[in-house]
Amino acid sequence: MGILGLAKLIADVAPSAVKENEIKNYFGRKVAVDASMSLYQFLVAVRQEGNMLTNADGEVTSHLMGFFYRTIRMVDNGIKPMYVFDGKPPTMKGGELAKRQERREEAQKALEKAEEAGNVEDIDKFSRRLVKVTKTHSEEAKTLLRLMGIPYIEAPCEAEAQCAALAKAGKVYAVATEDMDALTFQTPVLLRHMTFSEARKMPIKEFHLSKVLEELNINHEEFIDLCILLGCDYCDSIRGIGPKRAIELISKHRNIEEILKHLDKKKYSVPEDWAYTEARRLFMEPEVADPADIDLKWTDPDEEGLVKYMCEEKGFNEDRIRSGSKKLVKARSGSTQGRLDTFFKVLPQPSSGVNKRKSNEKPESAKKSKSGRGSSKRGR
Repeated sequence: MGILGLAKLIADVAPSAVKENEIKNYFGRKVAVDASMSLYQFLVAVRQEGNMLTNADGEVTSHLMGFFYRTIRMVDNGIKPMYVFDGKPPTMKGGELAKRQERREEAQKALEKAEEAGNVEDIDKFSRRLVKVTKTHSEEAKTLLRLMGIPYIEAPCEAEAQCAALAKAGKVYAVATEDMDALTFQTPVLLRHMTFSEARKMPIKEFHLSKVLEELNINHEEFIDLCILLGCDYCDSIRGIGPKRAIELISKHRNIEEILKHLDKKKYSVPEDWAYTEARRLFMEPEVADPADIDLKWTDPDEEGLVKYMCEEKGFNEDRIRSGSKKLVKARSGSTQGRLDTFFKVLPQPSSGVNKRKSNEKPESAKKSKSGRGSSKRGR
């Protein structure tokens, strides 16, 4: 679930914290991708005539198609992706997982009714709700990534928390996920729609945590309490409090304890034995592997290994897999160019004097670098 309504709240009250960008503008960036979210996304999105893609043996291959082609799309645009898979769920997430199981059972009943009625639209809708990521899906995706030369790790607990830890430590530039709680885990930059297909024509949404806090005029601990009020995976929320009211209460009282002291309990229903302090602790001190111990290495793909796994075992077209492998090799050879901002150090402008450059003038070195980029522009 992530954080309920957080993306819209930020867009409404902190618009400067959100940017829209094209994938090509992340050239040279290392990005941590929430693999578990991607698996679910691919299983839901990559379908033919309402059904998941399967091979001749009936094995689902939608997730492999998604990982292969969309990872290539990122690499082809000069991005260096690495993937983080979920580990064990925190104990406190048990309630949310139980709710999801209930919703699955309800969807199963609704699907059966839709099939009896022959309602194609409802059949597709409820089939999507029944999609579940399994251990087999994860292991197959890891095998594929290893053969592609793309690094991945398994988090001790939540993938979003581990991604955020890598971004905070400077190991990667940003976290790519659809779950907004990556911000609650304190990632500096969150990217939504990074792994969406080009067919959906959706720009990448870039959320900057520092701007969010600045625009909302709160610190990170207060932001965590705001997210708990909105609704998270670790505990229930106060019934009757929506996004607008939640930010008003945090702005006035600064934390949940003070809010509870002043809250009209007749108007708002506070959950019994509300575990908000434990949820707060999980956001502030998540179980993650030390980023200093994580060594990220991108290597050349194993083309023959990819053909054996994807074509002989999973039934993919050999020409397409070999073509994709060659794109990975080409992108790796071009990625050594790196981002221009790693080669130039910005120097402070003098505050006065005849040497002060006009704002629209460019230094000679920048002019030269711009004119000299053309020959290697598509080495990516």
